Amino acid sequence: MPMTIHVDIVSAEQEVYSGLAEMVFAPAELGDVGIAPRHAPLITKLRAGEVRVKISDKESQAFYVSGGLLEVQPHVVTVLADTAIRAKDIDEAAALQAKARAEEMLSDKSGKYDYAIAQAELAQAVMKLRTLDRLRKRGS
Repeated sequence: MPMTIHVDIVSAEQEVYSGLAEMVFAPAELGDVGIAPRHAPLITKLRAGEVRVKISDKESQAFYVSGGLLEVQPHVVTVLADTAIRAKDIDEAAALQAKARAEEMLSDKSGKYDYAIAQAELAQAVMKLRTLDRLRKRGS
């Protein structure tokens, strides 16, 4: 039986996942990380992207996080995110609409939009769509 590590993924609104896993992959601020059982303690910022929880060789679950913190202890991994959504629950139509709206705001040169907010919205929409795309490619 493979070794496991306990994983908690929590958003500001709710606990999204709690369970055992063989491996966790996360988008750390300075690059993607893979966390295995008995990993050295670590705290790092997360950027928007996909957190993948490998439960077994045949099962994994994907989550979109908008950023946050990752805390690793030898037997526990905790993801604290502003927003965390199971990848299968992402609303693709809403993400495409948000992407189009942000692109329109960025192309408007009138100055009536906050470009930093538009860029952040565009980045989040694109990361949601990438997470969905990866989920489809893996066939999960």
